[in-house]
Amino acid sequence: MSSLNLDDFTDLIERPDGGVRRDAEARRERQIVPPGSLGRLDDLGEWLAAAQGSSPVRPVERPRVVLFAGDHGIAELGVSARPAGSASELVREVIEGGRPVSVLARRLGVPVRVVDMALDCDPDMFPEDVVRHRVRRGSGRIDIEDALTLEEAEAAFRAGVAVADEEADSGTDLVVLGDISVGGTTAAGALVAALCGTDASVVTGRGGEAIDDLAWMRKCAAVRDALRRARPVLGEQLQLLATVGGADLAAMTGFLLQCAVRKLPVVLDGVVAAACALVGQRVAFRAPDWWLAAHKSGEPGQAKALDRMALEPLLDQGVKVGEGAGALLALPLVQAAAALAAELPEKPEESQGPEKSEEPEKSVEPEAAEASATSVPSEASEASSVSGGQHEEKKRETE
Repeated sequence: MSSLNLDDFTDLIERPDGGVRRDAEARRERQIVPPGSLGRLDDLGEWLAAAQGSSPVRPVERPRVVLFAGDHGIAELGVSARPAGSASELVREVIEGGRPVSVLARRLGVPVRVVDMALDCDPDMFPEDVVRHRVRRGSGRIDIEDALTLEEAEAAFRAGVAVADEEADSGTDLVVLGDISVGGTTAAGALVAALCGTDASVVTGRGGEAIDDLAWMRKCAAVRDALRRARPVLGEQLQLLATVGGADLAAMTGFLLQCAVRKLPVVLDGVVAAACALVGQRVAFRAPDWWLAAHKSGEPGQAKALDRMALEPLLDQGVKVGEGAGALLALPLVQAAAALAAELPEKPEESQGPEKSEEPEKSVEPEAAEASATSVPSEASEASSVSGGQHEEKKRETE
C-alpha cells in the first residue's frame, strides 16, 4: 500500500488567476492592434499572464528543457526502431550536443537538464546530477508483467515532484518537458488507451523513428495486452503507472502535478508527455490549465490525449523525434506572445474636446460706432419718430 495520497493534489492545485486574465484581456482591448488580429498569440499572452499572476505579462527569461530518461522492457519485442536498452546512447548524444534538441537549445540559449530514471546502463556513465534520481535499471515487459513495483512507482513519482521543486526554487519560469526513451511510446499508448477507453489500434503510432508495418503490428499487440492488464487498476493512478507505465512516466506525472502546485507553466512535447499529462488530469482536474501543448507529433495517442484534455497544439510540423525538440520549437512563439502583450502601446484616449463657450461680444471701434449710429437708425428711434409725427398731425387737426 502506497503512503502517497494523490488526492492532495486536487486541493493544492488552483487554476491560473482569472482576475489577472481578465485584466490582460482588457489591456489587449486597449492596444493599438485590434484584438484577434494576432491569432493564437493573443490567447498565449493572456494564458501566460494568468499563470504568472501578472498583467502586463513578464517576459520569459529563464526557460529550461527537462528530459526524463528511461528504458522500457517492452522494447525487447521489437516495437521500436532502436534496439532495446539503447536510450543511454541518446542521452549521451544529448549531453554532447549532437541531438536535435541540443542544437535548438543551443540556438535559443536554453539549458537542457536530463534526469535518468531507469536507463539500462551503468550509472557511472553519466554525471551525478543526471543519475541521482534513478529508481531502477530498465522496466518490466508491460504485456506480461508490471513495469514497476508500487514502491518503485511511488519513488519515481516523488522524484518527479522533487525535480519540479528544484526547478521552481532555482527561478525557472517556463519548462519544456520531454522524454528520452526506447519503448516509451508503447507504454504511453497503453496509458492513453486505458484512460480514454479506446482500442490499441486507435492509439498506436509508429514512434519517433518510424517503424515498418510488421513492427507496428507487434507494437499494437503489445499495447493490446498491456491494456488488458491496465483495466483492473484504472481507478488507482499510481498503480496504473506501475502496471503499464515506467519510472520515467511516473516521474513525469509527478513533475507535471507539482509544477501546477508551484504555478510553473509547462510546455508539453510528444505522446509520452501527453500520456503523463492525461494521468495527471485524472489526479487533479485543474492541472491541465498550467500546461501548453506545443505541437502535433502525428502520434494518434497524443492527439487522443490532448483532445481529452481540451489542449490545442500550437504547431503542426510533424516533428516525431521526441526529446523535447518539437516543444522547444514553440518556445519562441510563447516569448513573442509575452513581448507583444507587454510592449504593444495602448491606443491614445479619445479626447472629449473643450466645452463650447459663449462667443465674447465683439468690441466695436468708436468711429465705427458713430458711423453705425448716424447711418443705421435703431428700431427704438424709428418708433419714436413715427410716434412723434403722429402726435404733431393730431395737434393740427385739433386746431
